[in-house]
Amino acid sequence: MSALLITGGAGFIGSNFVLFLRRELPTLRLVVLDKLTYAGNLENLAGVLSDITFVRGDILDQGLVDDLIATHHVDRIVNFAAESHVDRSILGPRVFVDTNVTGTLTLLESARRQKIGRFLQVSTDEVYGSLGATGAFTEDSPIQPNSPYSSSKAGADLLVRAYHHTFGMDTVTTRCSNNYGPLQFPEKLIPLMIINALSDKALPVYGDGMNVRDWLHVEDHCSALLVVLERGAAGEVYNIGGNSEAPNIAIVERILTQLGKSKDLIKYVADRPGHDRRYAIDAGKMKRELGWQPKHSFEGGMQATIDWYLSNRSWWERIISGDYQRYYELQYGERS
Repeated sequence: MSALLITGGAGFIGSNFVLFLRRELPTLRLVVLDKLTYAGNLENLAGVLSDITFVRGDILDQGLVDDLIATHHVDRIVNFAAESHVDRSILGPRVFVDTNVTGTLTLLESARRQKIGRFLQVSTDEVYGSLGATGAFTEDSPIQPNSPYSSSKAGADLLVRAYHHTFGMDTVTTRCSNNYGPLQFPEKLIPLMIINALSDKALPVYGDGMNVRDWLHVEDHCSALLVVLERGAAGEVYNIGGNSEAPNIAIVERILTQLGKSKDLIKYVADRPGHDRRYAIDAGKMKRELGWQPKHSFEGGMQATIDWYLSNRSWWERIISGDYQRYYELQYGERS
């Protein structure tokens, strides 16, 4: 019986995808590979570990990847494995190239040699660069990444494209807008602001707070990925967005309002280098060709997300101790 290999399946989006598949396709065999770096948390999969095959390992390990595909009769791969935080890529770019570019190459080589049926590359709208005040990214927008993180993801996307055109592999690529929802690592904007507000700590906002992002609930992202995995056309790129644009400061103020906290907790800090001003996704291709629509309204999704962090304090309290706290101080301590 064949299996689906999910790399990076203990991270935020990857673990949500595993949980989603267990609900939607309970008989599907899942093999999850994750290195369990700072953002990979096996606790995210606690409820389904007995129903999946979990392997701790690195996508850079060619022998391991080859063995997993052969041993478990893997016929499809969904690649979430990536270093994904822009701020960390500014502090140390090399690991982003190693994991995001060379790691993707390793997976593609194993997939090519063993003739798997489909390779789904999970990417980001950040590969398109920054938008002005109007317009939205389409699949035909030029690739113009502006950070080490987005550049490494763009490099991976181009390798996936090359393996389709050069070797005839069945590949598809998705590019999503900013995700939010349960199990998100606390360095990201929404969980960071929720957790700081709950602790009555300052909420650090870059620059003037007017950088605009489109927000996509992680469950809507998961449903879109399954549609692309099953029905997307080989060699194609699909943009996935939530139709929920908002400047960062509006997100922060919404969180404070919903938690009944004072806006005096907002602390503007020096902007990060190369901070893209605006992203917006045109997901028309997904809707027209594959019939997908996001189900979560931003208002409802945000309330559900806040409620999840309120109900799962022990999960995030364990995460924000130790190494994460040292990173937090390095990132924000000198920006006042």
